[in-house]
Amino acid sequence: MRRKLLFCCAVIVVAAFTFACGGGSDPLITVLNPIVENKMVDRIPLSPRLDNINGKTIYLVDINWGGPDAAYSVFEEMRDWFAKNNPSVNIVIRRKAGMYSANDPALWKEISEKGNAAVIGISG
Repeated sequence: MRRKLLFCCAVIVVAAFTFACGGGSDPLITVLNPIVENKMVDRIPLSPRLDNINGKTIYLVDINWGGPDAAYSVFEEMRDWFAKNNPSVNIVIRRKAGMYSANDPALWKEISEKGNAAVIGISG
């Protein structure tokens, strides 16, 4: 409700400013409506959980947010923890190619063929 009120006030101020500066002639600025429609995207269900992770391969994927030096050691710490506490779990650390927003089909294919689970995100 507060957002709508602020938006309406902003529109009134812009309209008053446009009218005062332009004298009612051609507008000096264009105002765009920032409100988006409430359209939901198609939802894809999550993969089912594993019963256990013993003997499984888990990929830890750094999405490359912040560049190659952005706390990659967090994934290495996770790998070391598994090696000590659950050595039957195979941990594979990968860095996604390209920027964080770019697709990496080769990596997704590798994970789908060789992995049982993946933790994808920022390592830090």
